[in-house]
Amino acid sequence: MKLFATISLVLFAFVFTGCDEAKKAIDVAGNVQLSGNYTVTNVDETAMSATKPTITFAALSGRVSGNAGCNTYFGDYSTNVNSLTIGELAVTKKMCPKEQMVVENQFLEAMNNVGGYRIQENVLTLYAKNDQSVLITATKDKEEN
Repeated sequence: MKLFATISLVLFAFVFTGCDEAKKAIDVAGNVQLSGNYTVTNVDETAMSATKPTITFAALSGRVSGNAGCNTYFGDYSTNVNSLTIGELAVTKKMCPKEQMVVENQFLEAMNNVGGYRIQENVLTLYAKNDQSVLITATKDKEEN
């Protein structure tokens, strides 16, 4: 009976360790897939025209940064399957024309509410953590070699 209990415990530990490793591999793959530079095309269903914020995800450091429309921002992020958590963002404080500041405020508010993501055909869609509505749509910039 003790042998059976020991074998069961070892198998149980192995299964859960294996699942944890698989989850880590999925998270790393998601981080790598997300990595890159993006130009924002829509925020809260509003098309960006002259002022287009940018987003850069750096997989190795877990950092997100870019231009919010006027000021630059940076912070940490993490992924978990298709969820995306963006930490508190630090933002520079220069003043720009009112139109740019409106875009920037809308973009930063949306970034603070991100809870999920999807990438399909070089289009990044960021979803709200509360209701999974689309917050931001961005296209991946072509990589220069």
